[in-house]
Amino acid sequence: VQLQASGGGLVQAGGSLRLSCAASGRAFRSYTAAWFRQVPGKERDFVARIRSDGNNIVYADFVKGRFTISRDNAKNTLYLQMNSLKREDTAVYYCAAQYDGNTFGYWGQGTQVTVSS
Repeated sequence: VQLQASGGGLVQAGGSLRLSCAASGRAFRSYTAAWFRQVPGKERDFVARIRSDGNNIVYADFVKGRFTISRDNAKNTLYLQMNSLKREDTAVYYCAAQYDGNTFGYWGQGTQVTVSS
């Protein structure tokens, strides 16, 4: 499975962005998928996770109420709707799939999100 993240960019604080992660292969539909983010010099942080059937969604506390993870298995695509963006949301966002309960087996290349004040 190959993952291709897109949709990042520059946005003002308070604005919105929608990230997409296009997956190759039908196997994606059976995988739990997630979004992570990373700031240079820091560890990669978990953002949100969604089960293969679109249920059992988990969010990091710092995005609850602002971000929404979703997926369209017919299109093999994972989404992250980000609203009320803050400067501290600036990071490279990565999508991941195939969760074994501890780690993810597949990772996308990342898309840069920059939030300006």
